[in-house]
Amino acid sequence: MRMPNMSDGRVMVFAPAPQLTVTIEQHHDEPELHVHPGGQGIWQTRMLTSLGAKVTLCTAAGGEVGRVLTPLMTELAGVTMRLVTRDHGTGWYVHDRRSGSRQQIAERPGVPLSRHELDELYNLTLAEGLRAGIAILSGPAHPSVIKPEVYGRLATDLRANGCRVIADLCGRYLEEVLAAGLSVVKISHEELIKDGLASDGSTHELLNALVKLNSDGAEAVLVSRADEGALALVDNEIYSVTLPRLTAAEHRGAGDSMTAGVAATLAHGGSMTEAVRTGAAAGALNVTRHGLGTGHVDAVRVLTERVRLTPIRKAS
Repeated sequence: MRMPNMSDGRVMVFAPAPQLTVTIEQHHDEPELHVHPGGQGIWQTRMLTSLGAKVTLCTAAGGEVGRVLTPLMTELAGVTMRLVTRDHGTGWYVHDRRSGSRQQIAERPGVPLSRHELDELYNLTLAEGLRAGIAILSGPAHPSVIKPEVYGRLATDLRANGCRVIADLCGRYLEEVLAAGLSVVKISHEELIKDGLASDGSTHELLNALVKLNSDGAEAVLVSRADEGALALVDNEIYSVTLPRLTAAEHRGAGDSMTAGVAATLAHGGSMTEAVRTGAAAGALNVTRHGLGTGHVDAVRVLTERVRLTPIRKAS
């Protein structure tokens, strides 16, 4: 079997439960309606393509919402979409941002994937992940859509056949994929606290959590900390990641952009420390924009030069 070239810029994104996002914005004196494909995997895909990666998006959509969502996903530039057509409804949300803050009007996570749909999605995802050589496993909007065990099987099969797996997951989903061993885990400090891996957001607690994730199966770990710099564990060294100071327009999506920056760099043959710096820059840039998972490649490159990795201590 031909092994994938790890420097050809290819990444497979597993996005089993995309969403149709409807956002009401205020532009001058008039309201504006924005309709886009969304969800973690979609936002990661947008940033990946901005950074020059060739993305294969493995996803599923169906029902009335799916009929609207599918052509929107097809229009994503630089993306090859592998779609499983579902019998039932895809998830969606409607948010109102006219006041300057995000107000949820209504949302639905979508109907759980059926056994047949899941089998089809699993098979095409496994094949495309092995072709790409690098895979991002993104989470669903709600755990009812797909079981964590599916992620564990997928991570195991991808890793066993030479694919580098990046997980942007938490909770049971993260537990399942850690057992397979991972190339990179990206997680926020809020998720570490929620999962009981850290009692609070102190640096001491977060460093202990990084070490545990590493010992549990993650080769590299990247923890985002909202307005503070990230923390990273790479090659048994723990670093403080100093980010450029930028004015935030939208905090959501920074973590997804960070994950995409890491994956795009590794896909182009970069080192893990380069990947962390690029991921930090992509996440920092994303907060300056209202569109989630967006950012210009030139701006990311300039900001990457301003990201600093400062060694804190050895992991062991």
